[in-house]
Amino acid sequence: MLARIPSATLLGIDGHAVDVEVHVAVGLPGFTIVGLPDRSCRESRDRVRAALVTAGIGWPNKRITVNLAPSGLRKVGAGLDLAIAIGILVAGGELPASAIDGLGFVGELGLDGSIRPVPGVLSLVDAIDCRALVVAPSAYHEARLLGCRKILVGRSISELVQVLQGLAPWPEPPPKPEQPPPPRPPDLADVRGQPVARFALEVAAAGHHHLLLVGPPGAGKTMLARRLPGLLPELDDDHALETTRIHSAAGASRGSGLCRVPPYRSPHHGASAASLVGGGSGAIRPGEISLAHAGVLFLDELGEFQPSVLDALRQPLEEGVVRVARATMRVVLPARFLLVAAMNPCPCGEGWFGSCRCSPAARARYRRRISGPLLDRFDLRIEVTRPDVDQLLRGTAEESTATVAARVGHARELARARQVRANGELRGRALDEATQLTDGATAVLEAALRSGRLSARGVDRIKSVARTIADLRGVGEVDAEHIALAISLRADVFRESERVAC
Repeated sequence: MLARIPSATLLGIDGHAVDVEVHVAVGLPGFTIVGLPDRSCRESRDRVRAALVTAGIGWPNKRITVNLAPSGLRKVGAGLDLAIAIGILVAGGELPASAIDGLGFVGELGLDGSIRPVPGVLSLVDAIDCRALVVAPSAYHEARLLGCRKILVGRSISELVQVLQGLAPWPEPPPKPEQPPPPRPPDLADVRGQPVARFALEVAAAGHHHLLLVGPPGAGKTMLARRLPGLLPELDDDHALETTRIHSAAGASRGSGLCRVPPYRSPHHGASAASLVGGGSGAIRPGEISLAHAGVLFLDELGEFQPSVLDALRQPLEEGVVRVARATMRVVLPARFLLVAAMNPCPCGEGWFGSCRCSPAARARYRRRISGPLLDRFDLRIEVTRPDVDQLLRGTAEESTATVAARVGHARELARARQVRANGELRGRALDEATQLTDGATAVLEAALRSGRLSARGVDRIKSVARTIADLRGVGEVDAEHIALAISLRADVFRESERVAC
């Protein structure tokens, strides 16, 4: 007998519909799964058999063949366990085919017969075309976020069989857990002094401009970077749904609702390229830059990352996506994040104070870890010095995060009127139309170009930063002061550190 059960598998962050076809026939007893399953998917035969036997359900002593269609699509993970088990019961005559009409199944089976959640439920639900979908109880509220399917729950395979046989009603879904309040972000008022760095942080948040902080240990680089997420507005519906899908696929969901707070990721400098950009040999999973989508990626101790790892960021910074290609699959992962990095001017960290202990060769090796093309993608490059003692001990109160966030929110509203999320996304003609330069501003920009301080990409980035500065000040026209300030925020930090250290 043949049974066909709707289900889905996850590739990257996207769900793909899978028809689980189960054929039970007379022959030499055996269990075969075909249709390009990976190792975890092939192991379903052992989990399914143990779960059914433990639940006291008869196992057909026949030839069982499971085909996962379409056969050319790689099947990953244990999310097809439940569909395979139900298919065997229908094909073996334990369940009537009419009982599963219009139902889809997603879940992993434990050896005790329990139904467990799987990563990426949000995308899997979206991929399955059926009247209702059966999931594990702990995945119920996440599965309902899309609102496009009726969601049913099953705690165990034995309970599910009784329901499908008409011997018991569908179990009640679990109550929605109370969402804990989001942690209070650190306040920008805690940062004493550092007026240039504070302003650069505000510009970065308002215009989505990538920021590099270079300075000695203890200057406050990390302290500043950790306060950046608090300046960003909450995610809109589209970005909140996309961010939630990414975290769900990575198994890092932060609750049963949409992710409204911009994510903040800070990987260790020993991270590999695959952990940063995503991938894997079998199941392709989102990396740190995808988990930071619509939020902030903070790379502390930038000079300690492997150069090959840092260079892998260049294409995602330009395109906002990561394209991972393998022999059997190709996946596109969202990766539009705000990059903030912090590093020392040299290996010893004291390069700006005349007490540098590094040799010229050591300083050169340290700087070479950051390639020119990657450095050029930082719209803002700031030298951060240690704060003055009087500012640190007796300084007046600085502006709070709430005050600065209000200005950032206003600048973001102006950007949305230009059909972009932030000015950092303006390109080509849209940038030219949004940035009408005065004659004085054009003269300042031309002087910087002729001196060799800017590349062709740098010109566009300076104009974009100047547009953001003008928006923060509530000015429609971009003048010479805005351009000059944008150029000053793009300091040649390595050349200056070398001059002072020598």
